[in-house]
Order: sequence, then structure tokens, then C-alpha cells
Amino acid sequence: MQFRLSVLTLFILCALPISGWALETKDIKFPIKNADPVTFSHDVHLKAYNNNCKICHNAIFNLKDKRHYTMAEMEKTKSCGACHTGVKAFSVADGKSCNRCHKGKPRNVEYKVKGAGEIVFSHANHLAKVSNDCKACHSKIITGKDGRVTMAQMEKGKTCGACHNGKRAFTVAGNCGNCHKGMKPHDITFKMKGINQVVFSHDVHTSAYSCKECHTKVFAFKAGAKHYTMAEMEKGKSCGTCHNGKDAFSAAGDCNKCHKGFKPGTIIFKTDSGDAKFSHDFHLEAYKCADCHTKVFPYKRGVQRATMGDMEHGKSCGACHNGKDAFSAAGDCEKCHKM
Repeated sequence: MQFRLSVLTLFILCALPISGWALETKDIKFPIKNADPVTFSHDVHLKAYNNNCKICHNAIFNLKDKRHYTMAEMEKTKSCGACHTGVKAFSVADGKSCNRCHKGKPRNVEYKVKGAGEIVFSHANHLAKVSNDCKACHSKIITGKDGRVTMAQMEKGKTCGACHNGKRAFTVAGNCGNCHKGMKPHDITFKMKGINQVVFSHDVHTSAYSCKECHTKVFAFKAGAKHYTMAEMEKGKSCGTCHNGKDAFSAAGDCNKCHKGFKPGTIIFKTDSGDAKFSHDFHLEAYKCADCHTKVFPYKRGVQRATMGDMEHGKSCGACHNGKDAFSAAGDCEKCHKM
């Protein structure tokens, strides 16, 4: 009797309409950063598909797989996009149907940028410009999968730069204050071994130029970018783009204009013939920094030294010590090599 009752009980349970079970299914909320969560209603979908769970499980949604899909993947029929194609149900690719799943108003997005303040992106302002068509940006321009991009990449049409190109909207090249509200670029200090530090003043330069004159054509919008040598600046790199003797004083010479308080010291060369001392003070009485640097000597230590034979052929000190401009490097050894 107990066996028969058990079989009968099992038969009754199996005969119950599946809707009785569906009532116990819960709505699922998917949290979205910077927006209200998306709520998936089991009741709505089960009603549309005659309470047949197998339409979705596990054909579309594998209960063991907790992966979330992007909108771009849904547009390729993954996840919700398997049915929401515009045929069986409204399309996930329809930008004006976004609010059917994403309820509530889209929130502002805040970006914290080191050294450049905070940027607030207003969805409300931008949606008004594109007639509330979310697809104008998502996912053609911004998908979220590539992460942040640099200002240089924006200038080439990435993310915000796709519209902010100077034609559809103000360009991202310059116009920093339009997005970086209240930003006041600070002075930059460059510390160098063996010479006084250089302080770059944004205030001085922005009084004569706009941001886009330098960024990002000359300098990247980031700290720790490549540092250039004085020789490279003389060839038009870095500061030398403008400090060329025409647009601004030349990077060749006039060291004290940037290296404030710089007083070059005496250099001692130890040789088998005794120490040779080079006095900057003595030579600067007759010459400028630009006469030697970097045409004859680079601005750095440890460079290859020239032999006396090299000097006699016009190398190194021999460029001037040729018997015409100054005493010859050939002979008169004691003038330099103090024994």
C-alpha cells in the first residue's frame, strides 16, 4: 500500500501544470554600472512561451555558466539577442528600445583623471543631441570592452573623438576646460643629474598659446613621457619645436633661461700626461654655450673622449684650438696638462 501511494503521489506531482512551478521563479536583476539594474521577468517570458522553460534553459542560458554578455554580443544573437532580433521580439540593436529593459534615467558618468581633475559625462545632454538614440554611441563608438583611451587616441577618432572632431562637436584637441572643469595645469619640474632643475610654467605658455598647440602634437597628455636630450631639442624635438630661435629663444645655448641659477663647473680630465682642467668660467667670457653645445660637445657625461691626434684634426677641443681661434692643441702641452 505504501508503494502504491508513493507511485500515485509521484503521478499526481508530475501531472501538476508547470505554471504551478513557474510561480516560484523569481525576477533576476542584473546590476549595471552607472545605471539602474536590468530586471528580467520570468513571469512575462513564461507566459509568452506557454510555461516551457526549455525554450531558454539550457538552449540559450546555461544555468551553470554565470557569464554576462555585452550588448555587442547580444546583437550577434548571444544571450537575450537569440530572441530579441526584431522578429520574435523587439531588437536589442534598436537604440530607441533601450529603455524597455534599462528603466530609469541614465546617470552621469564620472571619470577621475590623475593630474587633470574630474570629468563628468552627461547622458542627458548627449541623448538630447542624438534624439534619444542610445545606439548613436553604443556600441558603434563606445562598447566598454576596450577600456579607456588616451587623448592622442581620441584625436584619431576613438571614443569621444568620433564626434568631438571639430565638425560635429568641439574638438578634443585642446579645449581642455570644456570637459576638465576647473582644471588648472600646474608647473612641471624636471630634475636632471649634474645640472639645475627646469621648471616648465603652463601659465607662461598658455598666455601665448592654446593647449592644442602642444598637446598632443608635441607632448602627450601623461606624466612620465619620454625625455629628450638637448641635441634632440636642437633638431626640433620636444621644447625645440618652438624654441628654435625664431618662434622663441633657441634651445641651443641660453642655458640659464631654463636652468635657473645654473653655473657650469670646472671639468677635470685625468690623463697619463697629468690632469687637464676645462674652465667653463674662462671660456664663457669669450663664447656662448651654443658655440660648443651641442655642435662640438653633447650635454652629457661619459661620452667618447678624443685623442690628441683627433684634436689636431679639429675634433673636440681642437675645433677652436687650431692655432687661429686659440692656441693649437698640437704642442704647448703644459697649457692644459698641469704637471
